[in-house]
Amino acid sequence: MNQYLKSVIENVRAKHAGEPEFVQTVEEVLSSLEPVIDKHPEYEKADLLNRMVEPERMFSFRVTWEDDKGCWHTNTGWRCQFNGAIGPYKGGLRFQSDVYPGIIRFLGFEQTFKNSLTGLPIGGGKGGSDFDPAGKSDAEILRFCQSFMQALYRYIGPDVDVPAGDMGVGAREIGYLYGEYRRLKGAFENGVLTGKGFSYGGSRIRPEATGYGAVYYLENVLKHEGEDLKGKTIACAGFGNVTWGICKKAAELGAKVLTLSGPDGYVYDPEGVVTKEKIEYLLEMRASGRNRVQDYADNFPGVEFYPGEKPWGVRVDICMPSAMQNDVRMEQAEQIAANRVKYYIEVANMPTTNDALRFLMEQPGIIVAPSKAVNAGGVATSALEMAQNSERLVWSEEEVDRQLRQIMDTIYQMSVDAAAEYGLGYNLVAGANIAGFQRVADAMMAQGPF
Repeated sequence: MNQYLKSVIENVRAKHAGEPEFVQTVEEVLSSLEPVIDKHPEYEKADLLNRMVEPERMFSFRVTWEDDKGCWHTNTGWRCQFNGAIGPYKGGLRFQSDVYPGIIRFLGFEQTFKNSLTGLPIGGGKGGSDFDPAGKSDAEILRFCQSFMQALYRYIGPDVDVPAGDMGVGAREIGYLYGEYRRLKGAFENGVLTGKGFSYGGSRIRPEATGYGAVYYLENVLKHEGEDLKGKTIACAGFGNVTWGICKKAAELGAKVLTLSGPDGYVYDPEGVVTKEKIEYLLEMRASGRNRVQDYADNFPGVEFYPGEKPWGVRVDICMPSAMQNDVRMEQAEQIAANRVKYYIEVANMPTTNDALRFLMEQPGIIVAPSKAVNAGGVATSALEMAQNSERLVWSEEEVDRQLRQIMDTIYQMSVDAAAEYGLGYNLVAGANIAGFQRVADAMMAQGPF
């Protein structure tokens, strides 16, 4: 490996030994960049990589809120403004009990490359809190969101940092956060948050966008192989917005999602999540707050539930891990290879451990596509929401969908072209890393060190 790359990776390992997610994603990205670094010695002279793996700004803050019994609680909030070289920081807020600085840092780094791939003027950021909305009342979540925004509002804005939703932060939470921001600022700056309700500046198809975009990217991969999506079977994980969007678009195009998963296990539906009733039931499952995928099996005959297991041993044409990071480890990767799955399309942020990803990429006959490219449809549609807000426009569902498909087609082609430019063949993982890196690197070099 290039000595400069090696030294940067070793520095990250030593400095962030307690943050395995961040170390893993830095290693995965930088290991793809060796031919680029070899071609551009000026990057080492400017110490570009050590600057790129360090957030421009990351801060924490106290969030104090009152429960319905009158008891007070204290959580921690974080915001990582990772890289603003190509536009305002952009990335979601995650509310989950296991959130800690390493998760936020990893997501901010990954977001920087993902946002770059869209071709839109948005930098990378991420944030969240170790607050878990599950089991909380609407009033408790409202009070938490208000307190969270009271600490954050000074550091965000339409041209500074534009948060969005992520795990644990849906339309309800975004509404509460924006309401408090508007009260504090005394202005209708609806471009400060994305994922808003349509009535106050949200975009059409934003909830479905990540799933839709993943399917559009998949269509490009299939086309390269001379195949069509119609008739294909898909294994997915989770049952949130992303998987819901995949199910909707896949069914529309003639494919079938056979699996869903949750903390309690996974379900196998041999008929597929294809009917309107089944797809809409995913919304009911999420709204219930029970967070149980078994409810799907209980509600539809012929569906099998496998408690405590993951869906990656099911025989399908396509695997689309779409729930959480590190969901697919070596054990599951070996099952996928043994089942001769041809397409492994990452959708969640870093759903595959590095060793499992390398293993799958080395298997003959398996095509691997990385999440930073595949799931960019969500943030792309958020950027389209920002554009509509800035111009006081409302685009139709058809117009947003058209632009989303075009962006995903472009991301795919950029990845293919970048891999080919450096003699890496049809390597979508390396191609996405190189294409995302190059745009940010060019901007950072042009602006000088700071």
